[in-house]
Amino acid sequence: MSISDVRYLPRWVILIIDICFVALAIYFSCYIIEKLSFSSSPVFREGNVIFLLIMVVSVISMFAFRTYAGIIRHSTFIDLFKLFLAIFSTTVIVGAISFLYYIKTGERIIYMSVPFLVIFFTASFMLLFLFRLVVKEFFHFAREFRRSASRKRILVLGIDEQSVAIARAVLDNPNLPYLVVGFLTQRHDSQRASLLGKPIYTKEKIEKNSKEDLVLDGVLIMSELMTKDEINYWVNLFLEKDLQIFKAPSLQKLQSNDQEATIKTLQIEDLLNRKPIKIENEDVKQRHHNKTILITGGAGSIGSEIVRQVALFNPTLIVVLDQAETPLYEIEMEMRNTFPMISFKFVLADISNRHRVEPLFQKYHFSMVYHAAAYKHVPLIEENPHEAILVNILGTKNLATLASQYKVNRFVMVSTDKAVKPTNVMGASKRTAELFVQALQDTENNVTKFITTRFGNVLGSNGSVIPHFKKQIEKGGPITITHPDITRYFMTIPEACDLVLQAGTMGQGGEIYVFDMGEPVKIVDLAHRMIKLSGLEPHVDIRIVYTGLRPGEKLYEELLSDDATTMQTHHEKILISKDPVMDYVRIEKYCNHIVKAALRREKVEVVQILKEIVPEFKSNNSVYELLDK
Repeated sequence: MSISDVRYLPRWVILIIDICFVALAIYFSCYIIEKLSFSSSPVFREGNVIFLLIMVVSVISMFAFRTYAGIIRHSTFIDLFKLFLAIFSTTVIVGAISFLYYIKTGERIIYMSVPFLVIFFTASFMLLFLFRLVVKEFFHFAREFRRSASRKRILVLGIDEQSVAIARAVLDNPNLPYLVVGFLTQRHDSQRASLLGKPIYTKEKIEKNSKEDLVLDGVLIMSELMTKDEINYWVNLFLEKDLQIFKAPSLQKLQSNDQEATIKTLQIEDLLNRKPIKIENEDVKQRHHNKTILITGGAGSIGSEIVRQVALFNPTLIVVLDQAETPLYEIEMEMRNTFPMISFKFVLADISNRHRVEPLFQKYHFSMVYHAAAYKHVPLIEENPHEAILVNILGTKNLATLASQYKVNRFVMVSTDKAVKPTNVMGASKRTAELFVQALQDTENNVTKFITTRFGNVLGSNGSVIPHFKKQIEKGGPITITHPDITRYFMTIPEACDLVLQAGTMGQGGEIYVFDMGEPVKIVDLAHRMIKLSGLEPHVDIRIVYTGLRPGEKLYEELLSDDATTMQTHHEKILISKDPVMDYVRIEKYCNHIVKAALRREKVEVVQILKEIVPEFKSNNSVYELLDK
């Protein structure tokens, strides 16, 4: 049973307890006066009568100010003030009666009446006040004791002002399932100090003791204030000690009691995320403010984030195009709710159908086109190469030629690192699309600036490895990995979309922008960390199973081809890849040829033509490897 379920005492019981304390205060006052006096005279001239008089006046005052009506465990300043008024009124009334009696008879009914009344007032108020304080603190202690038994015992990493403020916010919020039991620091000059009455632990103490010795469940960190190296250093230590790692929101969000602003378990995305790209938003804003924008694949993970970011710049109209009905409906509901002042048009269409897409260009006169629509799942595309041709190549060809025909200012295509030295149909189809867009840049009468962005795996995107691993962990495993040595680059969805928007601003036409994605991550290491961050042990609680490389999959992704050279831009993390190009007549002929083969569902012919267009395309772990011989 919860302490809050304990029944409240009846109000008459509280009144009787208060009366008993008043009686005790009277006896105490008499005792003190007798000790202070050298006279043998009694304190009261008529003992029982005066005692009853004070008791009756006290009860009347209590009824008048309803001191018994408040629930003791929830006493407030108002309740204490009522108590003060009741005792003060009793004291004044008894004093007035004593004074009037003295005026009339010349005798005192209370010996040393002023000292007696002062002592009575002080004693009675203190007794009644302490009674309420003790009950209130008892229930508070009982609640905290019960909560602490079910709360996770955590340390707060850091002893700076921000860390202390976060700890205080956690301690002051009874709804949070965490109990701050101390602070953690690398400093050694704070071992004997304390913060908020909590001890300060050193890194060495954590290293030398086990989780059980420390009586800890986890550590709360503020990842926003830490570098990637600092986060990795502490995370490695905490995971080694089997401590859970929690991430605190900003202090303002935590104090706001926002449902979204809660303490959460640290996610693998927090460890992979680097310092985000900082964009000069003024240039980006000018490209979108009061403009009409088309975003293809706008219901996908990348496309929908582009929609969200573009909406922040107050365009005249955003046309969101996708062929996935349910995701398109979901992004429509989200955008109309989040940006009610922005005009949207949501179009269900297939970009491979030029007759469906062209009326949009005729009607809306787009200033910018963001082309994020594509088939991207490697094994599925390897099984259905003709579908990749119709969407990734024909769809891109339709959109790009329409953008040029209707003189769209800028056309930004989202590509992939799998287009570099492709080992699968998906990557080769995207590389072909890159070649077509680049070639169209230099055609006669073209005024559109065609820009390509190329990056690696996106954290949290549809079908990506991290959501897949999370589902497998939730089910109790096993985690399936294709190969123990497989590695990938990672970036966040907002980072990827920042790059796309920045490229649309920077590009002069014909460029392929690549992003410095840091060091690649070994997928098996990723799996180990995700398991440990979930509070489980790899190979004990969750098995890891190797299934073998899938068709078209390669061990290592690349962002630049061997023939490519790079050029710096004004942003240190964004480079321009100078890949080999193809003239427009030749690539258009190839595209027409491969589209006809795709419409005939000629899988082998489709892949053969792809290998002619992209000579570096070498199939890996695929039935099409025979074509390379």
